[in-house]
Amino acid sequence: MSDVRAGRLKVYLGAAPGVGKTYRMLDEGRRRAARGADVVVGFAECHGRPRTEAMLEELEVVPRARRAYRGGQFEEMDLAAVLARRPQVAIVDEFAHTNVPGGGRNPKRWQDIEVLLAAGIDVVTALNIQHLESLNDVVERITDLPQNETVPDDVVRRAHQVELVDMPPEGLRRRMAHGNVYAPEKVDAALANYFRTGNLTALRQLALLWVADRVDEALQDYRARHGIGRVWETRERVVVALTGGTEGDTLVRRAARIAARSAGGDLLAVHVARSDGLAAGVSHASLARQRRLVEDLGGSYHSVVGDDIATALVEFARAENATQLVLGTSRRGRLERFLTGPGTGEIVTALSGDIDVHRVTHERAGRGTLLPSRRRTLSPRRMVAGPVAGLVLPVLLTVVLAQVRGTVNLTSEALLFLLAVVGVACIGGVASALIASVTASLLLNYWFIPPVGSFTLDDPNALLALGVFAVVAVTVAAVVDRSLRLSRRSARATAEAETMSSLAGSIVRGGATIPALLERTRETFGMDSAELVDEPPDGPDSEGATVVPAGPGAHLALRGRTLSSSERRVLAAFAAHVGSAVERARLAEAAAEIEPVRAADRMRTALLRAVSHDLRTPLAAGWAAVTSLRSRDVEFSAQDRDELLAAADESMAKLNRLVENLLDLSRLEAGALTLNLRATALEEVLPMALSEVPEVVVADVEAIPAVLADPPLLERVIANLAGNAARHTPPGRPVLVTASALAGRVELRVVDRGPGLPAAGRDRLFEPFQRLGDTDNTTGLGLGLALARGLTEAMNGTLTPEDTPGGGLTMVVSLPFAERTTGTTTYPMDQPHPIDHRHPIDHQHPHPRGART
Repeated sequence: MSDVRAGRLKVYLGAAPGVGKTYRMLDEGRRRAARGADVVVGFAECHGRPRTEAMLEELEVVPRARRAYRGGQFEEMDLAAVLARRPQVAIVDEFAHTNVPGGGRNPKRWQDIEVLLAAGIDVVTALNIQHLESLNDVVERITDLPQNETVPDDVVRRAHQVELVDMPPEGLRRRMAHGNVYAPEKVDAALANYFRTGNLTALRQLALLWVADRVDEALQDYRARHGIGRVWETRERVVVALTGGTEGDTLVRRAARIAARSAGGDLLAVHVARSDGLAAGVSHASLARQRRLVEDLGGSYHSVVGDDIATALVEFARAENATQLVLGTSRRGRLERFLTGPGTGEIVTALSGDIDVHRVTHERAGRGTLLPSRRRTLSPRRMVAGPVAGLVLPVLLTVVLAQVRGTVNLTSEALLFLLAVVGVACIGGVASALIASVTASLLLNYWFIPPVGSFTLDDPNALLALGVFAVVAVTVAAVVDRSLRLSRRSARATAEAETMSSLAGSIVRGGATIPALLERTRETFGMDSAELVDEPPDGPDSEGATVVPAGPGAHLALRGRTLSSSERRVLAAFAAHVGSAVERARLAEAAAEIEPVRAADRMRTALLRAVSHDLRTPLAAGWAAVTSLRSRDVEFSAQDRDELLAAADESMAKLNRLVENLLDLSRLEAGALTLNLRATALEEVLPMALSEVPEVVVADVEAIPAVLADPPLLERVIANLAGNAARHTPPGRPVLVTASALAGRVELRVVDRGPGLPAAGRDRLFEPFQRLGDTDNTTGLGLGLALARGLTEAMNGTLTPEDTPGGGLTMVVSLPFAERTTGTTTYPMDQPHPIDHRHPIDHQHPHPRGART
């Protein structure tokens, strides 16, 4: 099986139901079959649409498998049959569908599709944008509806092809109004809720942007694989270079305006940290502030390491396929630019090629750097300028002093030559200082020490002067060289600290996942790729790769340029972070495997402790009553016998209720509770439910519409709530039961006048095997409210607590109306009932959705 080519996945992506995904999917199947491909339909949901059903006529359909689930029968794709059939192409609808539990099946259909792909079968499927995991919360905020079924984005991104099925909101609403999407009785509710124009427009934008991002990823991958360095202006991408100076705020805002003028333009900010030293004026506080500004404006912040700032900027811009590069004008004055040559802006402009460069003026332009800008290393220019200055500067000084001979004495002339030597030593180091000292001493001896015009090297004073010149020059040069080395070391440490600070910031902001760290590492060092491998690559794969260990059994491998020793030190720190992330992932996986066992053990312990308490009391009472009745030593009166029999009967009834609660809760947890949902009037269930509550007042329930519920289960819910309310209501004050109807739902309220409950403790109110206020699990089962909520949710209702005005707690049971149904139907407890027209995506399928347990 290892030699089987993995199948290719094609996804038809739509913004909402009804845009035509299933039709397009089946149409592609027919076209492939017409070209000779072996195509079968593994599963297709046509929703009763004639034109879509007609597309199935010429295709082979694999019979569906029927699954029993909670008293109902449901149809699913027969994965085993499709695998046994082994077609070239399988059409499988509903990519995000949740399979019926049981039978050893995968819980999700996208996992079934991955099995088909692994078997070498190409799959064509369909998906709505709201089912993507990353957009789940966004869609819920737009539509006010949770999406119970999602697919991980990575699964969809791995698809060989994603094709957008697009339709304007107005066109989709017209299609719905004509009855081409849903049955006529559902159209009005759908148009007024989920299919509002605003909702559809927002969902369409999400779909378009997601597909555009995927296309951009594919383009970047193609450019990297084919070594394409020139810019392809498929999308405006504006890069702004930040130096850490105060002018960065101005540059960011200007770049954001440039990006905003281009629809869909991207804003990227980049700061280059030099491994051999930093430019003057870097403020980490300013960089942090500018990073927040970039992110607030919808852009992204990046930090890269580079020995040459201009080259690093251009390489980053090309790697990101940037179309425009924004830099600030130089802070150096004219004289400084004349003396030191072209700056970063001029070099970037020369290297930019087809990238547009914007030089933006700012308040610091031409005012000099914020900190001294003395070079910290001997650049090639200084290495050439030093010896030249050592020869030329003493000659120029000799010409000047010869013109003013007689006005300056010999001492001053010697000091001026010494000053020239010190200046050359500062420029060019030890070698240049020696050249300058020899040249200066010879010129001073020949032109200014009597007899003028001849060398007096045999004079001890002349030799002393030459020695002093040489010693001073070498001493000054050594001090300058040591200062440069210390400055270079300090600058390198600062650059490394800045890079690591940026990495730590990304980890604090939540970007510490392994893929995020790898991408951060690749970007920081300007490499072509960064990956985590178990073993260091060998053979041809090791050429051009930089490999550092990242913990036990893990290595970080980077491919691209050759890194300097200082960059390798920073890379080792990055690898340590990656190794920590790998170890955390392993520990989290191990903890996730252990947690279910621990939870089951905690539940088992709690159950044993609680059962030992709650069962002991009625058992003891019943046993005592029966033992007394059987005793021959005491003669009981008829009244005493009746009381003992009543006590035994009450104890057995309590035991029976406890066992029923335990069984019902276990069936709920196991998903094996069968429901018979039908129209149920409150007058039908309230008398039996409240029969054992001593003081209760029922008000305003006569005119309440019937609800969709299972009558025996609803009776159990109300009985548990009323019994709980009676225990907390002071004597002499009755429990109040009221009901109201609003927006297609009935709300039944059970009101007590007890001490109430703080909001912070309400989540624990519905925990089984724990009574609120207990400090351990030895005071009873506490199943009543847990079972009440479970049964209510099984009937597609909700149970929530709220404060009672004037003190106490009110339990609110919300259930849907029954008027819109067309008969009695048995539904699985996790399937939304068809009356909920706000969510057509779920209720249009006869399959269980988003199981709740």
